[in-house]
Parts: sequence; C-alpha cells; structure tokens
Amino acid sequence: MPKWLKKSLVVLITALTFGTVSPPAYLTIDDQKDDSSFGDVTNKNYSNEFIEPFEQRVSKDSFLSLATEQAELQSFEKFGSRIGPKIQDEFKDVIFPKMEQVLQDLAEEHPEEDLSNLTISENPTGGDSEKIFHIYHAVTGKDLIRFHVRKDHPPLDGYYFNFHYHTYHDEFHGHHALGSIYWAKNTPPKWLS
Repeated sequence: MPKWLKKSLVVLITALTFGTVSPPAYLTIDDQKDDSSFGDVTNKNYSNEFIEPFEQRVSKDSFLSLATEQAELQSFEKFGSRIGPKIQDEFKDVIFPKMEQVLQDLAEEHPEEDLSNLTISENPTGGDSEKIFHIYHAVTGKDLIRFHVRKDHPPLDGYYFNFHYHTYHDEFHGHHALGSIYWAKNTPPKWLS
C-alpha cells in the first residue's frame, strides 16, 4: 500500500474518532525490510514520522464540524424511530442551532492544542433517562458539558421535550435551557424506541 495512503488513513481514523481509537498497526508499521530474524519483533523498525501529536492538527473549525456532526447523530439516535420523525424539523430549526452555539463557545474557551483531547460520549441512554451525549476531556476523564433532554408534563397540559445542558463551570448544578418541543397529550414513547 502506498505510504501516502497509509498516512491519509491514519489521519482520517484519528480525526473521525477524536483520537480515541488507534489506527490498525499495519498502517503505522514501516514496510522497510531488515535482516533480523523473522520472528524478532524487537528489531522491527516502526515509522512514527506521521503520527505526530493529534493536537497539532486540530483546528477549531475541524473540531466544530466533527462535534456538530456527532451531536446531530447522537441526538437522532436518542430520539429513535418513533420520536425522531415527529420532532426532527423543529429540533433542526430551533434546538440544534443553539446546541451548535454552545459547542462553539466550548471550542472558544479551550486552546487549540487541547481540542483533540475533547471527546463525545458514544451512546445516548434509552428509556426515560435524560442523557443525549456528554463532552469530556479524554486525558482527565472529566465531563465538561452534558447535553440532556427531559420529558416534562405540566399540569393540565401535554408533554414537552425539554432540551438543556449542564457545564463544569457550576459543577453541573445549573440548568441551561436550549428550548422545548411539544409532543402531544399522550405519553411519549421511551427513548431509543
């Protein structure tokens, strides 16, 4: 396989997974032949010239494009096939632009060299749980921001989906509203259904 293709695949895998998944070993091993014994792994020459720290390649724009793409995917996965089609238009028009703004603010408050360490959780929770996705620091493991949706049922009214987020600035106690979407008078289905 050409060296440029290997390098491109390593960069692509690293960028798409925010550096959480290591590229396969066959992409990072140099194809140079050496005269050492066939089974001796300690003498192999591994090429690390193109595996520079990911921090140096991440810009705010690339972080934002990957983060917003993942945010939308995680949100629609959370909604499932029963809720998603009924609220997708209002979500895209009202809630998602606010979510994008919060992600942009998060990117602005972190230096570019630290953006590669920010990771989005992969699995939204189902049932009646609120979690859509969290963004956390991969090195420290600490959450930075948590995006949630709650089912509200005010007295004598129908059901609403209340979208909000929590931040590490106030130790996740504050409730920062993104907006609400009306469902109906009947009880909405469980998440991920």
